[in-house]
Amino acid sequence: MAVLRFVPHLQVSPYEIFRRMREGRPPLLIDLRPVPGPLTLRGALPYRPKWTPPSDQDVVLFDEDGTLAVKAARRLQAAGYSRVRALFGGLELWDFSLDPEVVGDDTGLERL
Repeated sequence: MAVLRFVPHLQVSPYEIFRRMREGRPPLLIDLRPVPGPLTLRGALPYRPKWTPPSDQDVVLFDEDGTLAVKAARRLQAAGYSRVRALFGGLELWDFSLDPEVVGDDTGLERL
């Protein structure tokens, strides 16, 4: 069984992003998956080659399980983009942890 370790300066929890979406102030969401899966986050933009993060906005990178996003966030933070973080656990943890029975029908996920 894999153990996930949350690193606050590198990752952001699904709950924090969900709360920010509900408050109408989501970060810029970037989907790193080369091929989109059946779900994505509402308002997310697909990653484009040679993309650079804006310096004046919080950016959250995501993929299915967070692996690609953590690597990319580390690389971008090392390049000076301190406002870039990875979605902890990716879409898998988001889908698992935000139960519609608790948060309501709007979980922030969209079917593709």
